[in-house]
Amino acid sequence: IGNLSNLLHLDLSFAINGTIPHQIGNLTNLIHLGLPSSGESLVVENADWLLGLTSLEYLDLRELNLEACTFGDYKQPSELNFSSLLSLSISVAPKWVFQLNKLVSLTCGSIYYASSDIGGPIPDGIQNLTMLENLDLSGNSFSSHIPDWLYGLHRLKSLNLEDNLLTGTISNAMGNLTSLVTLDLSYNQFEGGIPNQLGMFQNLEMLDLSSNKIIGEIPQSFAKLSSLRFVDFSKNHLTGNPFKILASSTKLLCLVIDDNLFQGIVHEDDFANFTTLQVLSASSNNFTLKVHPSWKPKFQLSELKMSSWKLGPSFPSWIRSQNHLQHLDLSNAGLSDFIPIWFWETSHYCFYLNFSHNHIHGKLPKELKILESFGAAVDLSSNHLHGNLPFVSEDVAWLDLSHNSFDGLLMDFLCQKSDKPKWLRILNLASNNLSGKIPNCWRMWPQLMDVNLESNSFIGSLPSSLGSLSGLQYLHIRNNTLSGKFPISLKENKELILLDLGENNLTGNIPRWVGESLANLKFLRLRSNHLSGHIPNGLCDMKFLQVLDLALNNLSGNIPNCLNHLSAMINKTSARSSIQEYMIYGRDIISMILWVKGKDAEYNNILGLVKNIDLSSNKLFGGIPMEITNLTGLIYLNLSKNELTGQIPQSIGNMESLESIDFSGNQLTGEIPQSITNLNFLNKLDLSYNHLEGKIPTGTQLQTFEASGFVGNNICGPPLQLSCRVPDDDANDGNEKERKKHNGVNWFFVFMAFGFIVGFWGFVGPLFIFKSWSYAYFRFLDGMGYKLQSCLGF
Repeated sequence: IGNLSNLLHLDLSFAINGTIPHQIGNLTNLIHLGLPSSGESLVVENADWLLGLTSLEYLDLRELNLEACTFGDYKQPSELNFSSLLSLSISVAPKWVFQLNKLVSLTCGSIYYASSDIGGPIPDGIQNLTMLENLDLSGNSFSSHIPDWLYGLHRLKSLNLEDNLLTGTISNAMGNLTSLVTLDLSYNQFEGGIPNQLGMFQNLEMLDLSSNKIIGEIPQSFAKLSSLRFVDFSKNHLTGNPFKILASSTKLLCLVIDDNLFQGIVHEDDFANFTTLQVLSASSNNFTLKVHPSWKPKFQLSELKMSSWKLGPSFPSWIRSQNHLQHLDLSNAGLSDFIPIWFWETSHYCFYLNFSHNHIHGKLPKELKILESFGAAVDLSSNHLHGNLPFVSEDVAWLDLSHNSFDGLLMDFLCQKSDKPKWLRILNLASNNLSGKIPNCWRMWPQLMDVNLESNSFIGSLPSSLGSLSGLQYLHIRNNTLSGKFPISLKENKELILLDLGENNLTGNIPRWVGESLANLKFLRLRSNHLSGHIPNGLCDMKFLQVLDLALNNLSGNIPNCLNHLSAMINKTSARSSIQEYMIYGRDIISMILWVKGKDAEYNNILGLVKNIDLSSNKLFGGIPMEITNLTGLIYLNLSKNELTGQIPQSIGNMESLESIDFSGNQLTGEIPQSITNLNFLNKLDLSYNHLEGKIPTGTQLQTFEASGFVGNNICGPPLQLSCRVPDDDANDGNEKERKKHNGVNWFFVFMAFGFIVGFWGFVGPLFIFKSWSYAYFRFLDGMGYKLQSCLGF
């Protein structure tokens, strides 16, 4: 067709379903071009061919999708002639879009408007498009109130403002849009209550107010919304009992009200009119369900989420009537019963099952038939189940049986042969009573990404077949009784992000190859083993490492001075985003036990934010390398209970992200660096039992810390009770003594005078009282006088 060089008029309406041939661009004389109209599928992979149509005067185009395209802003509207355009979908909308006043449908992924900045108000040019029936402005960054002029678009049937930053309350003027069929205000920052006028929309079928800050109860006017099919109020602060108000919504297909403050007792009558209901998602509220044991709901659900409801203690028998359940969440529902046999026999369609955090007891069937759906997931964690582990289908993707009382060997569960490939990606058997050796048949589970066997009673060494799991990213085997040297089989697990072998009996050195072969590690925890030798310099090459815990081992030698190569601990950014990408069914499953600030805690949602070095309770000697102070993103640093000498680096104040420092139980000398007062986030400091001296630096925080963090040194000043001596103290002491000498009482002369008086009157006093004593005394004196005269020749 591109050879018809003299062609003036070309109408391809209803003629093309697919890609427009770019050869049309050769038709330089073309004046009129008609392209497929509404209902056809038209694809423009590259619009450069339009540049060749230099004579084109008329373009007949009803629907235009220009998403992922960018345009300049035309100063003269006459340069464009889209007078017949009815539907436009565009990623970035230039100003001229608002002159297309015949538009019926406008979808703008991101709006560029000359008079408004990104993040500003919704452009007021849209008010010119009075024919609009569909307005989709989702995924922008509008951050003001909904403008009043928007309520004048009376023809609107669909309004989508999802995923913006809109604020304020939802205005009563929204009631002017009486033609609305769908209204989506989700993922904004709306506050206040739901306006009563929304209940006046007789044609409203879809209402999504989720992920805002809306408060109060659902208005009573909503009882008149009999046309509602989809309702989502989740993630707000709504109160009351919505089932009472929405009971008349007989066409309801989907009701989502999770994560609110709803409460109350729900009876079977409240569900009587929900005959078409397919999705009921009402977790994380405070509901109590009271129904007759023989109740059979009129609905058939495909998704049921009643986490945190009060359903127990008995297992809800009405579940048996739901023959099409695919997603079932009854976690934390107060169930204290066993899971009946009929449940495993009838729920074959389920691909997600969550009964976690209940008090369910008993044994599981030898084979869980419920998990025959491809990609199925089951979470029975945190219950009281016991007995042997069940056999699961090859199609299972996620299995969590942690925090129960399963016992026996892992061999029967792990090593059963199968003709089908196994798709298990996540296996969590933590905190059970499993024992024996970890079997060597991991090659049968090639898709595993996360293996958690922590807090059991496994013995022996890690099997070599673990190295066959090429996609393994998370391995938790802490708190067992594993022995032997650091497992060389892990050398092949090059995708590992988290490795936790803490609280075992591993011996030998940390291999040099760890830093090279496990270059993707972000979290390395070898705490509380019997590892010895030096810390290998190869660990410094792990540029993604942000948690290094080697505490409570027998490591010796110097702290590597290359720790400043750990670039993830220098940067203040975190692995939070990459951790959050690894989620399944909306639940973050990555967690780790860390010892920080003198206690252990489990980190999950914020694990990607943690940056920690813990080398405490080893036999490390030498000084604290100055290079460690380059780790400006480090949050926790623990070098306590070693044999470190020398001074605290003067540049420690550079570690501006530090929240906790523990250097206690070493042989550090010198003064506490003044720069430590620069650590504004520091809230725990322990320098006790070293040989530090001098005055504790005065800062905004140090004086508020506990005194126990400074004891066992030769230091003074707050928070210690011991005051510091100023430089002139010795001279002042001499002057004080001299002053006391002149101005004080000389007790030597006082006692000498007292002794003279007592002695004098003790001898002379009786001579006055007894005359015979005085005569004898004077005769004695006369006799002595005569003798002295004779001797002296007088």
